[in-house]
Amino acid sequence: MNPKKFFLLLLIIGYSSLQAQEKSKAEINSALNHWHQAAAAANYKEYFSYLTDDVIFIGTDATENWNKTAFEAFAKPYFDKGKAWDFTPIERHIYFSEDGKLAWFDELLDTHMKICRGSGILVKINNNWKIKQYVLSMTIPNDNSDEVVKIKAPIEDVILSKGKRMY
Repeated sequence: MNPKKFFLLLLIIGYSSLQAQEKSKAEINSALNHWHQAAAAANYKEYFSYLTDDVIFIGTDATENWNKTAFEAFAKPYFDKGKAWDFTPIERHIYFSEDGKLAWFDELLDTHMKICRGSGILVKINNNWKIKQYVLSMTIPNDNSDEVVKIKAPIEDVILSKGKRMY
């Protein structure tokens, strides 16, 4: 193949790949925004439709590591009262696997707990992006971490005293 045609082909492939990634980013942003809006509107059915059946949701408390069934059970009373949670994204970064079928993200959120960080993994299922894992964390300014540790130590020392260690 002539070098000019080869270069042109590479350019077209690269541009096409970039377009596909930008389209996927827009789809993911839309899905995540609608997911957060469904919680704010206490729309239980819509909110949980954005999660895979094998989702893992990790909350801000050390004990909050839920599969979908457990997370639904935790969340249902909030949704039933007509007020779940209202998380508004203020910044988000999205990344993709080489094959474009897996994405991961991190986001800063405006919440009732002030700024929180969400991060997660999405998979494309039947042309829809679904959340496979979500981790919600409270942000703590570094200058205040000692104060926060003092507050949480009595509660988390109980968990640590149970002796569960990975290594």
